[in-house]
Amino acid sequence: MATVALVTDSTSDIPLEVREQLDIAMVPLKVIIGGETFLDNIELTPRQFYEKLTSSSELAKTSQPSPSDFFDTFKKLTDQGRPVIYVALASVLSGTYQSALIAKSMLDDDADVTIIDSRTASYGYGMLVVAAAKMAQSGVGKEQIVCEILRMREEMRLYFLVDTLEYLQKGGRVGKASAVIGTLLNIKPILSIDNEGYVYPFEKVRGQKRAFGRIAELLEEDFGSDPINLTIAKTPGFEAGVAELTELLKGRLNVAQFLETEIGPVVGTHAGPGTLGLFIIRA
Repeated sequence: MATVALVTDSTSDIPLEVREQLDIAMVPLKVIIGGETFLDNIELTPRQFYEKLTSSSELAKTSQPSPSDFFDTFKKLTDQGRPVIYVALASVLSGTYQSALIAKSMLDDDADVTIIDSRTASYGYGMLVVAAAKMAQSGVGKEQIVCEILRMREEMRLYFLVDTLEYLQKGGRVGKASAVIGTLLNIKPILSIDNEGYVYPFEKVRGQKRAFGRIAELLEEDFGSDPINLTIAKTPGFEAGVAELTELLKGRLNVAQFLETEIGPVVGTHAGPGTLGLFIIRA
């Protein structure tokens, strides 16, 4: 067992098998849909969620973990004498980070817990947690791991594409008129997340093929021939698009490591089905 313990929450979209392999603890958020409440990625799989989402007449809602949820996880690990690093969903997107801070204040003074605001979402910080967990398993100390997480956080590049603006409009991300016009004109907004963690429209293009090409151009500008770790996260409805984009990027970039994962229910609540995310960092 690694000395340093890594903790994440369910919106990091790290596959279960990866969490188990790397001994990553996960605290789930909650999803409320159809009058029922589910633990994200535990009681409701992504595929089950998107089936409910498309058939429900009501907008799904999400709920952050309570401080006691984090307290239980932190205490279990610190009682083992292990320093803990928790990398949180962007604090501007959720109160999850604040719940973790409250939980830390409830622990004994000698409990060693470091909480990091990822300033991002989905595998944008899942990738950081996985890299940190691998370092921990190799025996790297907590301070060095924290420094590496902060460095990677600044260098991370990420882009999102959505198949429809409907869910962003329902959640207040875009106006209703923009959503209707965007759908009619086949506008594909390339979304990203800024340095504080806010989602913003990076660029708008017409059609999926052009959006894929533009993303490839942006990544070539950022990374050139440098080896990169690339993750593509998808929701149901984007399988064909994932294959097309993967082939394009592997042909134009030096992809040293590739992972495909699913966007979970919490992120999917706000982005909707047919969403695709790309997360890239130098290898």
